[in-house]
Amino acid sequence: MAFPHPPGLLPAEVAFLCEMELVTVIPRQRLERLDLLGGPTASLRPPQRANLPLWLAILLKRQRRANIMPPPWLYKDSLLEILEAETHHFEDSFAPAPSLAHVKEVDALGRQFTSSAPFLESCTASAPANALPYHWFEMAEMLLDAAADDVSEADQVRQLLRDVREVRLAKMRKGVEALTGEGEGVSLNGVGAMALSESRGFITGVMDGLRKVGASREQARREREDEERQNGAYNDDDDDDEGMT
Repeated sequence: MAFPHPPGLLPAEVAFLCEMELVTVIPRQRLERLDLLGGPTASLRPPQRANLPLWLAILLKRQRRANIMPPPWLYKDSLLEILEAETHHFEDSFAPAPSLAHVKEVDALGRQFTSSAPFLESCTASAPANALPYHWFEMAEMLLDAAADDVSEADQVRQLLRDVREVRLAKMRKGVEALTGEGEGVSLNGVGAMALSESRGFITGVMDGLRKVGASREQARREREDEERQNGAYNDDDDDDEGMT
């Protein structure tokens, strides 16, 4: 039985993974640590900041037991800077994501490895202000939905997020033109999880269509070559017959 879903993660699954991202909260009540599957959380002691998974931070926010600190890239000035970079400095590519060069961890065997989203502190208060992380769009949507009062100038932030998203989607569409031979392509480095999930079906559909067209052209070329060889063989036979007479 074929799997009913297309390959890759659905947008709802991408949003679910985003809920494991760490965010910074300012507790309003004391709360002892919680032993979760991903490990114990920090004990909450107002007004000390603490990093918690997004799903838990939203739960505490709705219970009015904590406020959520937006990551530095979710402020108006930072988004203006990012939009400027996307529009004028990276016209044929995407503004780079936060650097992972300094994010090194050690496993149980003492081997170093680099963490990836959602196991990075790219959405906490210590995140860089001039780079969008992998789960930037869904993170911003959930924070603006559950904790809009904690986001400074929330309405302008929403508008800037839409502008950044439109610019990036336009670059994705431009990159698809390269698959049809009408453009030079675009690097997907720095593209967010949601954009990849939403564009995967369209891009793979275009690639499958081009693959079929290419296969059809190749088959037509082979048939044409076979026909030319057969015609050449017939012509040689005719020449031999004329020589014998």
